[in-house]
Amino acid sequence: MKNGPSKQDLRWMAAGVVILAVLMLFLVRFHPDSSRQLAVKATRVDLVARMQLALAAASEAQMGAVLAVTDEDSRAFAVQARAVTSELEREREELTRLLGSDGTQRERELFGQFSDALVELRRIDDEVLRLAVKNTNLKAYGLLFGPAADTLAELDAALARLVARSPDSPEGRRKVNLANGARIGVLRVHALLAPHIAEASDPKMDRLEATMREQEQQVQEDLDGLARTAAYPGDANLAAVSSSYARYGEIKAQILALSRENTNVRSLAQSMGEERKAMLLCLTPLDALKQAILDEPIAGVAYGRLPTR
Repeated sequence: MKNGPSKQDLRWMAAGVVILAVLMLFLVRFHPDSSRQLAVKATRVDLVARMQLALAAASEAQMGAVLAVTDEDSRAFAVQARAVTSELEREREELTRLLGSDGTQRERELFGQFSDALVELRRIDDEVLRLAVKNTNLKAYGLLFGPAADTLAELDAALARLVARSPDSPEGRRKVNLANGARIGVLRVHALLAPHIAEASDPKMDRLEATMREQEQQVQEDLDGLARTAAYPGDANLAAVSSSYARYGEIKAQILALSRENTNVRSLAQSMGEERKAMLLCLTPLDALKQAILDEPIAGVAYGRLPTR
């Protein structure tokens, strides 16, 4: 589905404007009574063509905001999209005036269809841009592969130090098993965070979080078992394990909160779905309006429809 005119479309637009300009010069010389009609026709066709280009430019800027990887770039694209949309509205108002004085009933009907569709398109665009500039999913990934991963490494190192001198005895092996159980449990929780960030469905997020809680319960049991070991009271490594795990839990909570907002996933889904449908509803009557204007008869001029592609 196309969001705007293709290169071939633009060539036809340019060719149409050139043809109208030539006809205008001819009429000014040989049919002065028809020159005003052609001038008004050319102005209206030009406005429609500029509105088609504005729709395409706004759509491109909006997608830039959705796909940008920094807040700064997202905001810059959003500003660009809104500026183009403002210019589109100015052109729409100008065309409203011209169609009111010189347009046909059919042209006004088509323009009304476009204007109604544009209201919905702008509503969707505003929502997409509002979500896109927050970048909560990207921020969640940043925490996951940055601070969370670093804290996980610190936790793993503290657990390794904690059991490094465990004797080769049933009690020593039990300590090693508890430490390894805690390590594996935290890694399983960590592995579930990326799918959570990418997930669009709240129920599926709920299930992922339920699995995380089960793993965390087991991790806490293993850590409590280590803390109860008589040889460890006051051990600096045990304190480091407890501190690292608490800090990891805080970062994980931030990741889940950002993931739940889901602004990147939601803005992309709306841009690729609702926005494209709304764009088509705008372009269809606008294309028909341009052809209707071109089909208007002018005394002394005979020309056909734009070539079909």
